[in-house]
Amino acid sequence: MSSTPSGAIVAPGSFLTLHYRLAGPAGDIINTFGDKPATLSLGTGELSPAVEQRLIGLPEGTRATFELPPGEAFGERNPEMQQWVARKLLAQMGDPDEQYAVGDVVQFPTPDGSGSYAGAVIEAHETAVRFDFNHPLAGQPVSFEVQLIGVL
Repeated sequence: MSSTPSGAIVAPGSFLTLHYRLAGPAGDIINTFGDKPATLSLGTGELSPAVEQRLIGLPEGTRATFELPPGEAFGERNPEMQQWVARKLLAQMGDPDEQYAVGDVVQFPTPDGSGSYAGAVIEAHETAVRFDFNHPLAGQPVSFEVQLIGVL
């Protein structure tokens, strides 16, 4: 990793333009390398703290890959994050005729309505659907590849 004397260095709170890839044992979860780069601010929760920590101190222009051990990037899997949701409630929140299949990812509004979070269908019955709200890479080793395009 070499830097030019004028190259900016990533610090807490930096605004970044970058390509990045997050992958687990089953493959990519996020990969911006084939698309437009991402822009984000460190410390705002867009990346996990463990992933952000790998970026601190890197000079602009760096391309690197980091291997994070199981559970470090997105925590351990939490069985309490698997919840049943009544189909009646799902119908009130969205399309009443929606069909839910194992593996589908559904967006839910946060209680204050200011954002959303995702749950993956792990079981579906006539009256309820069971969702896993754990991050898809929770409890797994993660490969994090980054190319820092710009640092402000």
